[in-house]
Amino acid sequence: TELTEKLEEVVMIWTKQIRQVLVESEQIRREADDVGPSAELEHWKSRMSSFNSLLDEIKSSRVKKIISILQAARSKTLKQWKELDGSITIAANEAKDNVRYLYTLDKFFGPLANASPVMMEHIPNLMSTVCMIYCTSPYYNTSEHMTSLFLKITNQMINTCKTYLCEG
Repeated sequence: TELTEKLEEVVMIWTKQIRQVLVESEQIRREADDVGPSAELEHWKSRMSSFNSLLDEIKSSRVKKIISILQAARSKTLKQWKELDGSITIAANEAKDNVRYLYTLDKFFGPLANASPVMMEHIPNLMSTVCMIYCTSPYYNTSEHMTSLFLKITNQMINTCKTYLCEG
C-alpha cells in the first residue's frame, strides 16, 4: 500500500500538469492585428507537436507500468487519469486533423503574400478550399476557427496591398 500511495502521488502530479497543459491550450490566443493565415498553420503545428509529445510520454513503458500497478491495486486516481488520457487524445487528434486541412491552404499563402493587389485569380480556389475544410473537417468547422482563418486571410490581403502601395 505504501508503493500504491507513492504511485498515486506521482499520477496526481501528472494529472495536475496535464490539466494545466489542457487549460493553457484552450486559452484565447493573443496575436498581432496583422498576422497572416500561415500563423494559423504554425499554431496548429506547434499544438500538434506538444500534444503528440505528451501522448508519447503517456504511452511510454514507464507510465504504462505505473498505471498497471494502480489498476491492480484498484486505485481511485485512475478515473481522472483515464479522462485526461482521453482529453489529450482528442486534443492531439484535433491538432493533427487541423494541420492536415490547413496544409491544403498552404499553397495559397505564398501567392497571397507576394501577389499584386490584383490577387483575384487566387481567391476563388482559396475560398473553395476553405469551404471544403468547413464542410469536411470534424474539428475545424466551427465559427470560431473559420472567423480566425478569414481574419488572417484578410490581414494578409491588406498587408499585400500596403506593401504594393509603398513600393509603387
